[in-house]
Amino acid sequence: MSSLHHPILLQSFAAIDREFGDHAFSPQEYAIVRRVIHSTADFEFKHLMRFSPGAIEGAIAALRQQTPIVTDVSMVKQGITTLVAKTFENPVVSAVEQAEQALPGKTRTETGLLRCWEQFPQAVYGIGNAPTALLALCESLQSSPGAVPVRPALVIGAPVGFISVVESKAALAQTAVPQIRVEGRKGGSAVAAAILNALIVLAWETR
Repeated sequence: MSSLHHPILLQSFAAIDREFGDHAFSPQEYAIVRRVIHSTADFEFKHLMRFSPGAIEGAIAALRQQTPIVTDVSMVKQGITTLVAKTFENPVVSAVEQAEQALPGKTRTETGLLRCWEQFPQAVYGIGNAPTALLALCESLQSSPGAVPVRPALVIGAPVGFISVVESKAALAQTAVPQIRVEGRKGGSAVAAAILNALIVLAWETR
């Protein structure tokens, strides 16, 4: 078993396996859902996770090529830096740290994410906190010029809360970008980090 798995983590995974029940996830999808449940102790994520076709395979290829990872907030970044350092050493950028001041009418995270989109359009994006950032990214994707628009390798849409959260995830669902979504109000920084960490482990173990 990979050295990326702590023994207690493996015990937790075994407990989740016993309780999970029947499902239609592929082995790779299940590895991601299981990691999210491990981070949250919430089996409802079994019913909330959505994967677009080829999203996992594309993300794995991008991570192996040291594609930058852009997170909306610092907590998601902090949740993956240890594993990134042990594996592919991808650059990890927190959008909120890219904006000292917000643009008029926008949040700092939204402003920073738009800057990241200009610099790293093909990055892996992990959004676990800010629905405004996810909406801004979706708008940028829809208005991307060119016959072959530049696309992120993956967008993880997992903001949490009550305002604009469901709407931001619906906007993501309407794009053609490879994506992993958490439907409904649930999500959060820990969930986005868990999805990213699961993808990094999959990329490392199948390299």
